Amino acid sequence: MDFCVLTIFPEMLETFAASGIIGRAVESGRISITPVNIRDYAQGRHKVTDDRPYGGGSGMIMKPEPLAAAIREAKKRRPNASTVLLSPQGRRFDQHTAWQYAECEDLIFVCGRYEGIDERICETLIDDEVSIGDYVLTGGELAAMVIIDAVTRYIPGALGAKDAAEFDSFSGSRLEHAHYTRPRDFEGMEVPEVLLSGNHREIENWRSESALMHTLLKRPDLLEKTGLTDREKQIVKKWCRYLESLVWE
Repeated sequence: MDFCVLTIFPEMLETFAASGIIGRAVESGRISITPVNIRDYAQGRHKVTDDRPYGGGSGMIMKPEPLAAAIREAKKRRPNASTVLLSPQGRRFDQHTAWQYAECEDLIFVCGRYEGIDERICETLIDDEVSIGDYVLTGGELAAMVIIDAVTRYIPGALGAKDAAEFDSFSGSRLEHAHYTRPRDFEGMEVPEVLLSGNHREIENWRSESALMHTLLKRPDLLEKTGLTDREKQIVKKWCRYLESLVWE
């Protein structure tokens, strides 16, 4: 999959594309990240990409001509790509969207700057508009990198372990279970004995309970959206019996 990123700051992608899991995925050819400088499509000696908004107001707006030219050239090279605008007004990006994007052949990201982009670009050349949260960034580059990172985890072979992404937080509408590594004893806090037992069924039961506990304490809204499975109901009933024993002691 090629991630084409249209930006006025292509240098922001360089370190990202060469580091960690993303760097290895690029090196192995599983993905490519292609920064495209929108200024290369601007006219005039100064390659201006922004102008004052009609009707007045503060800030500047990205001009439609260079954006349209950059998007059309990117689409010409990637005819089956989806064009995504990174914007605080877009729908909320989540794990399900990451999985959907991973099914695409290629993706073209349009990184807005200033107060936004000319609306005529949104109406004619954008397939999807997404936001990574209810806050405003100085540009879409960081959002593009966040989405590329999340989507790459679903690219076969990118993580090494075949099912690594399957058990990520949010993949099953639950947060991940607690994790432990060496040393066994850290400042008087020991790893749960069940994780040292070698009993895979007991370990899996413990992880299910730990994941449910994390979700309940940190993101109870996820439980409200999906409800509890039969297994989770049994776990919660066990907790309730334990809490009742403490209350009535």
